[in-house]
Amino acid sequence: MKYWLKRNTLLWAGLIALTYLLLHILIALGIINNVYQTVLMTIGINIILAVSLNLIIGVTGQFSLGHAGFMVIGAYSCGVILKHVTAGLAGVFVGIAIGILISAAVALIVAIPTLRLKGDYLAIATLGFGEIIRIVILNMEITNGAAGLILPKAVSWQMIFWAVVICTVIIVNFGTSAHGRACISVREDEIAAEAMGINTTQYKILAFVIGAMIASVAGALYAGAFYVIKPDMFTYSKSIDILVLVVFGGMGSITGSFISSVLVSILNTALQQFSSIRMIVYGLALVAIMVFRPSGLLGRKEFTFSGLMKKLDQKKGAAS
Repeated sequence: MKYWLKRNTLLWAGLIALTYLLLHILIALGIINNVYQTVLMTIGINIILAVSLNLIIGVTGQFSLGHAGFMVIGAYSCGVILKHVTAGLAGVFVGIAIGILISAAVALIVAIPTLRLKGDYLAIATLGFGEIIRIVILNMEITNGAAGLILPKAVSWQMIFWAVVICTVIIVNFGTSAHGRACISVREDEIAAEAMGINTTQYKILAFVIGAMIASVAGALYAGAFYVIKPDMFTYSKSIDILVLVVFGGMGSITGSFISSVLVSILNTALQQFSSIRMIVYGLALVAIMVFRPSGLLGRKEFTFSGLMKKLDQKKGAAS
């Protein structure tokens, strides 16, 4: 087991380093220009949002529609710091830290009463809380109300890349830990989990808070990368967009969240020149995936190097 773990970890580290180096070379050669860098950063932010919501919906089985509310907390925490306190990376890091703390507190307040609900009732409750958060920010003077904030660019693609790596590692490690297995048991059968002595409410709250904190990181990175933030960018439709990424890739599959974030972001960019039919094509693509792959692209499957190596070893053993 230790052998597989060590080899698996080294292979993942090598893949991450190779991906970073490849992107750096392509940007240096001008193959990935400024427009494509914007797409690249959008993909990274979408990945963070998708994996954080996948922890709540896919791993724990709680249907939340308030994710945009925590994203807007992170965006405005970072935006206010960049606008009124300090710019640059220092402002981004301070904004991320403040956004994480506020999101954790708000998520705890939201989770304690709502996570006792199930199904549609939980979805409606979290949707309402997400809108409450947005309306509160809309009416604050420091956030400049509906006009929003115009910010200096302070986040590069490199920062978003490493944020994706860190957030994914946190989610994956949580999912494979004892706490993560307890959350999976809640998803599979909450009554049976309670009968086995698992405090289901505690684990649902824990997963919800972690997902909210990571969503606030995505919001902060968005504020530092795209100059302008307004409350109407973070309505319930944004929560639906994030939910689509999770369902499209497969609820419970982190690999699926990566693939869906890349595909949906590229599809949206490719269809920008065809604004009249963009939403039609986008909608048809979603309908098609739900008809032919109702569990999403990957379902709950994950790509792992250990699984790949075991299959290769089995094929070698069968061939010999």
